[in-house]
Amino acid sequence: MSLLRKATPPLVVLALSALAVFYIVNNKPTATTQPQPRAQLAVDVMTLHPQDYQIRLDSYGTVQPHTQGSLIPEVSGAIVQVSGNFREGRFFDKGEVLLQIDDRDYQSALTIARATLIQARFELQEEQARADQAKRDWQRLGEGGTPPPLVLREPQLASASAKIASAQAQYEQAQLDLERTRIRAPYAGRILSKHVDIGQYITTGTELAQIYAIDFVEVRLPLNNRQLEFVEIPELYRGNRPQSEVQYPTVIIKARLGRNEFLWNGRIVRAEGAVDNDSRQLFVIARVDDPYSNDGSNRPPLKIGQFVEAEIEGSLLTDVFVMPRSALRQDNQISLVSGNQLKRQGINLVWSDARAAVIEGSLAQGDLLVTSPTGSAISGTPVTINTIDGEEQLAGKVTPTSKPSDNNKQGG
Repeated sequence: MSLLRKATPPLVVLALSALAVFYIVNNKPTATTQPQPRAQLAVDVMTLHPQDYQIRLDSYGTVQPHTQGSLIPEVSGAIVQVSGNFREGRFFDKGEVLLQIDDRDYQSALTIARATLIQARFELQEEQARADQAKRDWQRLGEGGTPPPLVLREPQLASASAKIASAQAQYEQAQLDLERTRIRAPYAGRILSKHVDIGQYITTGTELAQIYAIDFVEVRLPLNNRQLEFVEIPELYRGNRPQSEVQYPTVIIKARLGRNEFLWNGRIVRAEGAVDNDSRQLFVIARVDDPYSNDGSNRPPLKIGQFVEAEIEGSLLTDVFVMPRSALRQDNQISLVSGNQLKRQGINLVWSDARAAVIEGSLAQGDLLVTSPTGSAISGTPVTINTIDGEEQLAGKVTPTSKPSDNNKQGG
């Protein structure tokens, strides 16, 4: 009896535990779900319209002369006179005398050559008189036939004529050497560096200065394959001459001096014959005419070796949609507003740069493009429109459409 009394409490506890487990297993709570309210996204939009877009290609380069070389004398002597323009940075005209070499020795050589030429002419006349006399003597003696060359002194006449030719050549050489004592500019240009001055003795081949032409300068600009697709570069083929009606793309050269920016108008005149091995880019040559004239704008002249930026006129895209570059999402997608909901859409991106993104097809007149950030919002997200802006969104970002000027049809 005492054993049953001891065993009863544990059995009761086990029975109650089993009943509790059975109740819990057969009476599970039912989970209820309630739809979460979707937050609306406030966005800025702009209305899209098909339009024309003028592509502008950005590049950079350094200013370089189209003609540069060393000024070298062809005669020797001491420098006795120097032009005031024979200084670094000074301009000179074609044919201007920049240096004068002491010409007294060359004056004497010219006098001697003149005397030698006169003497040779006298000897020829003397030989001609002797030949005529020999012919008359032959006839007076009654000799028949043609006199032999020795009788007519033909070898002596040939020798005298040769002396005249030699004396004439020496005289012309003496004249040329005398003229060369005046070192003249081969073209209108500018002094890049000078290496001699008055009183210095120079010999043939001495480098007097480095000079360059100033009628126009060139800028070597790199373009990648993507950029080359949207610009027509004047190309030359073997046996073909450049034609005057070729359309040369215009280019704006920009140079900064402190906080100021100065502009020059130019044009692309040719492309180099090889792709750069390191960058895999093709270099095109921009030409800026008369870069050193003062047009009254207080614009400083371009400097050789100066770093400049370039904006090249590219192709004109027609019937395309233009939007701010910031509105372009990852994987060439954009966000539209359709029925008060966000709509992600893939696009055919034709061109993009720091100013704008240009889309071809896949859009329609009046579509609302989201221009504000949307984060990770997906298609179908409800949106509310803050502002609808058709033009101001692109202010300063899209290049206005412009047509090439007829004045651009010039040769390079």
